[in-house]
Amino acid sequence: MTPLLSVNNLLVKFKSDESEVVAVDGINFEINKGEVLALVGESGSGKSVSALSTLSLLPNNADVSGSIKLQGKELVGISHKELKSVRGSEVSFIFQEPMTSLNPLHTIEKQLREAVELHNAAHFSNITEYIVELLIRVGIDSPRQRLGAYPHQLSGGQRQRVMIAMALANNPKILIADEPTTALDVTIEAQILDLLVELKKNTEMGILFITHDLGLVKRLANRVCVMKNGKIVEHGLVSAVFEKPSHEYTRKLLFASTSVSPDPVGEKAAIVAEVSSLKVWFPIQKGLLKRTVGFVKAVKEANLTVREGETIGIVGESGSGKSTLALALMRLIKYEGSVYFNDQNLNDLSLKELRKLRKDIQIVFQDPYGSLSPRMTCEQIILEGVKVHFPSSLQDTENLVSGAMVEVGLDPKTRHRYPHEFSGGQRQRIAIARAMALKPKLVVLDEPTSALDRTVQVQIVELLKSLQKKHKMAYIFISHDLKVIRSMSHQIIVMKDGNIVEAGDAKQVYNNPQNSYTKSLLQSVH
Repeated sequence: MTPLLSVNNLLVKFKSDESEVVAVDGINFEINKGEVLALVGESGSGKSVSALSTLSLLPNNADVSGSIKLQGKELVGISHKELKSVRGSEVSFIFQEPMTSLNPLHTIEKQLREAVELHNAAHFSNITEYIVELLIRVGIDSPRQRLGAYPHQLSGGQRQRVMIAMALANNPKILIADEPTTALDVTIEAQILDLLVELKKNTEMGILFITHDLGLVKRLANRVCVMKNGKIVEHGLVSAVFEKPSHEYTRKLLFASTSVSPDPVGEKAAIVAEVSSLKVWFPIQKGLLKRTVGFVKAVKEANLTVREGETIGIVGESGSGKSTLALALMRLIKYEGSVYFNDQNLNDLSLKELRKLRKDIQIVFQDPYGSLSPRMTCEQIILEGVKVHFPSSLQDTENLVSGAMVEVGLDPKTRHRYPHEFSGGQRQRIAIARAMALKPKLVVLDEPTSALDRTVQVQIVELLKSLQKKHKMAYIFISHDLKVIRSMSHQIIVMKDGNIVEAGDAKQVYNNPQNSYTKSLLQSVH
């Protein structure tokens, strides 16, 4: 039987004036009808480069050789016109970050319509009805009402479902899913995974599933290939590889885990920040005069206290108010109530006074690609805050940058590279290095490990713990990964629809949850 997709001796090199980097080094794999093949490995191992090379989606400085066949038809070296007929029609992609893949200026209907009309317009008498069917198929609530929505008006889970609908629009033979659940909370992740399992059962479509989460591999895939430094170091049936891994690197991936709980906080630890009766309501305005007709109650009432060396973990689904609470705590958005930092009420401070305080309150965002300037080098990014707050430290920038990069596991030799030249995990490390360079007293970590593979995640969590212990920093740690939350947090706050539905000691909440929603979150952990 001819495989749906066959890759033989694939070699991908990136060339520049100074050097040549081998990203994929002679790999082989194949995918059959109705089969899910998982491609697993750390950031920078060559997973995504391998996938993008199938449809020649790599930049111009990439040199691809070897063979990639779709049902026996060679794809390497074919014309651009032939590639266009294959892309989206016979082979479809679901990318890691839907917000960067969807056009922010077009409605959901227009983007889905474009995907259908490009390849199969003649087959449908009513494309709008077909689009509605697609949205129902991927589990979008009230699909007709969503047709006129723009990507920013949807939650992360809804955007990812739209991406899946777009990928399925033309019934492709191969679906390539590149980290499709990374940025999603555990309950939405479980739903997306169930959707992919259903697709696997009901169609003969082959799926190439790229991930760093071995729990997902176990639930979804038939076979797995483990990649390291551009090579496949182990492959086989999922059951066999999981039960008896033969390669040391596979064993490292399987058994990587964070320490169970953080070091205790000292009894005399000073209070760093205190939040009382905090509310964030966004007005809904309509009409020519923009009259307020209602409010989106993003955070209804929040109270929390964080001390030196303490981590408050905040969990909840997309849209629950986690990030809104964090932004209000930093006075980056308007709020009602009070936020005290080092006994100062942030609402009483002028912008000049607040700016001085910024060095002590830092934030690491979920998406480093959106939070790092594409026009600045790694070195410039790390030094950005130092220039503003500690200009006298700039006399020895080389050691300062090298030290910050080594601390987060980056090679100082790469300090002159730009963000697009790093993997997703490496970009997140740069974002963490930028925040930590100022030695702040409070760091808001908004999903800082969601884009990282498990082994790097362990390293970053342990790094954050060691920095906390050394500098007595306080953390507000937002995550949908309950394993990481448990490892990092002293206290846990569970949010739903803008409400804090449960809060307390991390061990107590994790081992004996009182709220039904908290129980459902914990049950979703694979």
